[in-house]
Amino acid sequence: MAQREPTRKRPPAGSSEIPDKLYFRIGEVARLCKVPSYVLRFWESEFPQLKPNKGGTGQRLYRRRDVEMALRIKSLLYDEGYTIPGARQAIKSEQKQSAPQLALGLPGGEGGVDPEQLKSLQKELRDLLTLLSKPAAARGSLHAFRSPRRTAGTAQGRLQARSERSSEMKSGEAEMDLFDISLKPRED
Repeated sequence: MAQREPTRKRPPAGSSEIPDKLYFRIGEVARLCKVPSYVLRFWESEFPQLKPNKGGTGQRLYRRRDVEMALRIKSLLYDEGYTIPGARQAIKSEQKQSAPQLALGLPGGEGGVDPEQLKSLQKELRDLLTLLSKPAAARGSLHAFRSPRRTAGTAQGRLQARSERSSEMKSGEAEMDLFDISLKPRED
C-alpha cells in the first residue's frame, strides 16, 4: 500500500517571526502571513476576533495579538483545512478553554472555606436585611443625615424659607450647617 501525502503541505512551525513592534500596517501583516491584503480585509469581516485599530487616516494598524490571530486563522484555513465557519468555531472554543476561571478569593486557604465563618456571615447578612426592611421610624437609633428638604418651589415654601432666614439674621445666631448655608454676612 502506498502511503498518501496530505493534500496541503504544512510549512515549518516557526516559519514566520513577528518583529517586536507596537503596530503593523496591513502590507506588513500580509507579508508575514504570506497572503494578499484583500484576504486580511475579508478575514476581518468574517472573524470578530480580528479587529485591527484604524489610525486617523483610516489605515489599519494591527497589534501583535492581531498578527498572531491572523496567523492562527491562516493556519486553520490553509493548513488544517477548516472552512470559515469551522475556523470561527474553533477559535471561539480555543478562547473559551484558554480563559481560566478566576478564583473567588475567599479566606481559608486552598483547602476551602470555613463553614462556621460562612454561617456567621450569613447570619450577619440576615440581621442586616431585617434591619433595613424595617421602616425608618421603627429603627429608633438611626437618624436622618439631614433634615428633609423644604418645598422651595411653592410660594408658601419660599415665604417660609425667607422668614426663617430673616429671623436667623436678626437674632445673630446664624449657624453654619454643612448642607444649609446661612446668608448672614461675614464680619471680616
